[in-house]
Amino acid sequence: MTAPMVYILFPGTAREALTFYADVFGGELSLHTNSDFGSGGPPGAIAHGVLDGVVTLAGADAGRQEKSVQVQGVMLSLLGTAEPSLLHEWFAQLSDGGRIVDPLAPKAWGSSDGQVVDRYGLHWLIGYEPAAASAVKSATEGNGLHES
Repeated sequence: MTAPMVYILFPGTAREALTFYADVFGGELSLHTNSDFGSGGPPGAIAHGVLDGVVTLAGADAGRQEKSVQVQGVMLSLLGTAEPSLLHEWFAQLSDGGRIVDPLAPKAWGSSDGQVVDRYGLHWLIGYEPAAASAVKSATEGNGLHES
């Protein structure tokens, strides 16, 4: 691992939440129960789960002595991490059952961004720069030169 990874303790919803994020972002999801690890607690509770892909998240069901996630003053930023159309799709999916804080739309400073708190309480900042979106589009469409 080359960077910090968000590790979320869910209030008994780790399987549901991590599966939801895998449906939104794609990637490979691995889930391990307390039973799999031979650890205490409810056998079917998630002891460790990882979504590995464009968006990487990890988490587990909170144990009896642990507090579950309550996000305040933190946003998970997906600024410029994908094509604008995909960012809009992610925003819409995260909004389903969640709460839009600020619609994903062009802003006065020239970029497009928005914020949403998803159904599991994670606060997301999603957006892109118009110039960056155009540059990515140009690069993928080619520059008119052809290889011989």
